Amino acid sequence: MRLHRNMSNLEIAELLRAIAASYQLKDEEKNRFRIIAYQRAADAVEHSTSELKDLWDDGKLKDVPGIGESIASHLDELFRIGTSEHFEEVMKGLPAGMFELMEIPGIGVKTAYKLVTKIGIKSLAELERGAKAGKIARLEGFGEQSQADILKSIEETKGRTKRHLLPYAALYANEVIEWLLRDKNVERADPLGSLRRQAATVGDIDIAVASNEAKEVIEHFTLYPKKVRVLEKGDHTASLMLPGDVQVDLMVQPPNAYGALLQHFTGSKHHNIALREYAIKHGMSLSEYGIKRHGKLSKYPSEEAFYKSMGMDLIPPELREDSGEIEAALKHKLPNLVETEDIRADLQIHSDFDIETSHDIGESSMQEIVDEADKLGYEYLAFTEHNPSKSKHSEREALDILKRKLEAIEKINSSIVKRAEGSVKKVFNSLEIDILPTGELAIPEKGLEYLDFALVSIHSAFDLDRAQMTKRVLLALDHPKIKIFAHPTARKLTQREGVELDWPQIFEFCVKNDKFLEINADPMRLDLPDVLVKEAVKTGVKLTLGTDAHHKDGLQNMVFGVSVARRGWATKKDVLNTLSLKEFEKVIL
Repeated sequence: MRLHRNMSNLEIAELLRAIAASYQLKDEEKNRFRIIAYQRAADAVEHSTSELKDLWDDGKLKDVPGIGESIASHLDELFRIGTSEHFEEVMKGLPAGMFELMEIPGIGVKTAYKLVTKIGIKSLAELERGAKAGKIARLEGFGEQSQADILKSIEETKGRTKRHLLPYAALYANEVIEWLLRDKNVERADPLGSLRRQAATVGDIDIAVASNEAKEVIEHFTLYPKKVRVLEKGDHTASLMLPGDVQVDLMVQPPNAYGALLQHFTGSKHHNIALREYAIKHGMSLSEYGIKRHGKLSKYPSEEAFYKSMGMDLIPPELREDSGEIEAALKHKLPNLVETEDIRADLQIHSDFDIETSHDIGESSMQEIVDEADKLGYEYLAFTEHNPSKSKHSEREALDILKRKLEAIEKINSSIVKRAEGSVKKVFNSLEIDILPTGELAIPEKGLEYLDFALVSIHSAFDLDRAQMTKRVLLALDHPKIKIFAHPTARKLTQREGVELDWPQIFEFCVKNDKFLEINADPMRLDLPDVLVKEAVKTGVKLTLGTDAHHKDGLQNMVFGVSVARRGWATKKDVLNTLSLKEFEKVIL
């Protein structure tokens, strides 16, 4: 793994995980706490809304949750001189190819090390050749099935282009746009493509600028201080490479035709094809410069004017996927999509209450989270810590922990009543409960009595077939206290595909039994995916939004959950936490 001063957050997260893997391989028991520390630090960096290098520049590296004194000192050395004596020492003696093999789902550190040291595999290409030649099956502890599983994983990861999670792409774009707006010649700047449509992952970042002085704008753009190099510089376009192999492309258009440019480069390929076909049938020709009728070009300063000239309502960027939006726009039947301002609560939050779970606990106290929610204008919250570890606690111990949590919630609510200020009027005592492979819940039945309501989610046994997985979920949802199915597909973007479920059956059950599906706003999840959100909305399923925040700053990710809801055609009435506190209590309790 090559270390350098300008490593991106994703690269640093990979580095920290490599350090954790190195400790695990060398002496897992002795280094148990170091492993946990580096894994948590990796998660914190990956989910940070600011580039770690920028925080280091500002002297705020230790402000990142999960980065303590020791890790911060090593990162400080990395950013100062481009390497770290500690990181190099920890990984010393371990084959570099091992870390590459770990990118394949299902290959852990010990398996990767064995493949490299026993049969000399040093890269993914060699891994595939070795598997096809039957070398892996002959290795002790593997066999034909393991070899087949590895080949399948390799095939599934082939051809994947490098994509950036939506929040990180947005961060890069916002910083470039902020730089562009410093130029007095820039009248307006906007992201384009999948980023403007708020897709879950984004490739290259495209940005549009409205200006009559393209040459000056291009010159200013290429002076962007965080660039690695200039890839291309033309009269109206330019491209830069940023740290982490992030490419940013710029297009400049005069303000009087800017609406056409925005429209042309925002819609998906399929949306634009469908729009062009409609235009041709009605004697029009579309381009990024405007609309031609009878050989005469009409220019449009705004997208609203562009669509209106074709007899359509303005189609929100999130809907431009050729999924019925053009027909709806012609009939003036586009939905009034939910807005971030409509959200009155966050319904999945993890505080630092020590619930003794096998999952991660939060970094911020309940009071810190309530204070942050006040700033966002929320009316209520749900604290949804993971259930106490089932394998490490007796039933009585688990109940004692849940009772202590209830007491903590009651204390917070009492303080809210006494202070009589702030927007938050109540916090709910909830829990995110693991659905066991059998469909049973990972807490004692009596423990549910302490809760206002609960969420359930899948954190293990992801490979059950569709029928088994559906039965498992429905059994868990059937309990009266269970109200929300959290991050329902259990996917992790760029890492793990979602589970197989009979969605029509799930939707039907939810509608009949007043159960709700979550849109999880965590950048790694954005789950329920937008396609399934649309189907759920059509069926009449109500949705909830939760950030899955493990630090108070994570509450800011709600905007990305709202983006998923919007891409799924969800309106305010489709989302449960747009209700007032009194309305919500009637539904949830």
